[in-house]
Amino acid sequence: MTTPSPFREPPDFSLVLGGPLYQLYQKTYLSGPILELLKRRILFFSLITWVPLLLLCAFSGQLFSDGHLGFLRDLETHVRFLVALPTLILAELVVHKRTRAVVKRFVEGRIVTPEDMPRFHAAIEGALRVRDSVPLELALLVFVYTAGHWVWLHKVASLGTTWYGLSDASGFHLTLVGYWNAFVSVPIFQFILLRWYFRTLIWFWLLWRISRLNLRLLAAHPDRAGGIGFLGRSSYAFSPLLFAQGALLSGIIASRVLYEGQKLTSFKITIAALIGFFVVMILGPLAMFSPQLARAKRNGLARYGNLANRYVTEFDEKWLYSDTNAEPVLGTADIQSLADLGNSYASVREMQLVPFGVRDITRLAAATAVPLLPLLLTIMPLDELVVRIIKIIF
Repeated sequence: MTTPSPFREPPDFSLVLGGPLYQLYQKTYLSGPILELLKRRILFFSLITWVPLLLLCAFSGQLFSDGHLGFLRDLETHVRFLVALPTLILAELVVHKRTRAVVKRFVEGRIVTPEDMPRFHAAIEGALRVRDSVPLELALLVFVYTAGHWVWLHKVASLGTTWYGLSDASGFHLTLVGYWNAFVSVPIFQFILLRWYFRTLIWFWLLWRISRLNLRLLAAHPDRAGGIGFLGRSSYAFSPLLFAQGALLSGIIASRVLYEGQKLTSFKITIAALIGFFVVMILGPLAMFSPQLARAKRNGLARYGNLANRYVTEFDEKWLYSDTNAEPVLGTADIQSLADLGNSYASVREMQLVPFGVRDITRLAAATAVPLLPLLLTIMPLDELVVRIIKIIF
């Protein structure tokens, strides 16, 4: 019997290819085995969330405002179901392609040591079991129709007369289109969004278990992160999730500015805080690798320092203090080796204590902020905005 290699191919991990909703996709021909038919899924969710609202409002005469907020003027609703929700569906394909490659790099780069390989595979298999859990997704569904419905009705929905509800002396009452919105459209969006938060937690739980292993981090690695700098770049996979959140925030603020008379500047703290929160939500958990990175840096500085000390000592004895060395200085490889050693030591000294950098932070912040840019049109005309942008660039 042959003994399997400790560096055998890891399980083909995917954060998305599993769970009851994924199985439902396949049974209803909304997806293939690797998330094909993306346009079909986006069209399907639009047909059951936004299109019924449009048709019911048309039949009941609620498309346009008549002393209250009409359906066509409700930017928050349109952004939620026509921008944010399709982006969350698109994110499945993006995350699937990115995260499965990340897990394999721990094996292909020999970052996980042979003795920890069984624990590495156990961590992956545990994450897959949680991902495929039927009770957990059912619990999310129950949460959406209980707590989620209460939050939407009391904290998000407008309790005045709108296209989905009537307000009178006895209180707030949902209309027919309001019932579809409250019990079909909004719960679907909430479920997809909460399911993404749940999947994100699974991803970081897997990374946390990997961070507890005895990883082989290389202090002089060119990525300045011990060889796991790819974790920071892998965070770009969650950019669609952040874009969807930014779009939803943009729709909410736009409604407040255009129809309630609030100023965009009054939301600047909220915008900055939420952009910062979403970036920290994605990159912050990667700090779990900091203890191992700090240890690798300390050990690297000590070992490369000892090596540099020995080399420089021999270099000085050979080229500065030896009277018998007749070797020509011109063309010798010793000087180039000394420079290479200095570069290696500099790489160790500049090693980061987190597996991400300023560029990663900037890109995630930009992904969240881009949907908010159209809000600038509420405080200045388009031509003035274009002129200012040109002046900034040039």
